[in-house]
Amino acid sequence: MTRDSDTLSLAEARRIALAAQGFADGRPAARADKRHIQRVLDRIALLQIDSVNVLVRSHYLPLFSRLGPYPMDYLDRLAWGRKPRALFEYWGHAASLLPVKLHPLLRWRMKWAERGDRIYGAMARFGAEKAKYIDRVLAHVRDRGPTAVSDLAEGAKNQGQWWGWGDGKMALEWLFYTGRVTTASRQAFERIYDLPERVLPPEILNLPTPPDADAQRELLEIGARAHGIGTAFDLRDYFRLPPEDTKLRLKELLESGRIRQVKVEGWKEPGYLHVDAAIPRRLTAQALLSPFDPIVWRRERGEALFDFHYRIGLYTPKDKRTHGYYVLPFLLGNRLVARVDLKADRQNERLQVLGAHLEGHARPGDIAEPLKEELQRMAGWLGLPRVQITAKGALAQFLR
Repeated sequence: MTRDSDTLSLAEARRIALAAQGFADGRPAARADKRHIQRVLDRIALLQIDSVNVLVRSHYLPLFSRLGPYPMDYLDRLAWGRKPRALFEYWGHAASLLPVKLHPLLRWRMKWAERGDRIYGAMARFGAEKAKYIDRVLAHVRDRGPTAVSDLAEGAKNQGQWWGWGDGKMALEWLFYTGRVTTASRQAFERIYDLPERVLPPEILNLPTPPDADAQRELLEIGARAHGIGTAFDLRDYFRLPPEDTKLRLKELLESGRIRQVKVEGWKEPGYLHVDAAIPRRLTAQALLSPFDPIVWRRERGEALFDFHYRIGLYTPKDKRTHGYYVLPFLLGNRLVARVDLKADRQNERLQVLGAHLEGHARPGDIAEPLKEELQRMAGWLGLPRVQITAKGALAQFLR
């Protein structure tokens, strides 16, 4: 439990945040199994999805960061294989894999998407303008079962109107936003759509839909628990909740005692501490983090907690990248001490380290050996027999 203080040092805030994300638990002595995976999923509540596969798809990495090597096919079964389905895809923090128990808490978002509230305007306009076509696409899914974009006559060809998507893709995504279809599986990472009643457990679909305010309050608290401590923006950003609604829900959580306002050293804004947050005395974590890990996905939070200025190179023009294309922060203890640009060269069976950069506060002699361990551990997990260091950066010579 946390101590009863209204002021926290920055080091304490870092330890709270890392503990809330599972980095104080320690890795399993043997290879992680489904019990360990479920424990992490219960703690962090979602895995952000991204299509880039230069290393490994991003939703696999947070579990590896916390558990070490684990069977990726187990996560695949939870998300797209086994029945009853344990995870489902929807918009949590961007595109995400979420525990099915959260489905009722996100139905307000499906409802808002259908009526075009706030951020769903463009999608709603398509729904209004193409309503008859969308009905035909839904009938296709209902009658023929799991459907890829390529199964539709319009397919994915660029119609020049909606983000480069063809009408077929846009219709399926509109149905996905509004909850009328869900992801049944993925083939070469392409979504295969089907009706929720043929994919999700009936006991989940039959749960009552809570009022919008209740659902948002619960999601805000899940975000607060998963972050441990954060600003109001941090907490609402976990599930990308609407700003005005969040102000009311935050006040309600304060009044109920589920969170407490505190001052954090160096923060300009108030911090909000979850009632279940813990402050470990010390942390011995070492982990390579996905660019889409909750520890770093909000860049301002990374700077406030770790003094870590981070931008993802894959979204940056090549001539403006400072550290590489697919750059992973390296966590050691309670600090982010380095960043490495990695690529899985599957054809030549090697994990390539293309860049290795040291943070200003860190000493290379303290970092090189634990970082080598993590690189070798990752290579083994990915089935790559060797690590090849062709790195640029101040840390490269120490890794060699």
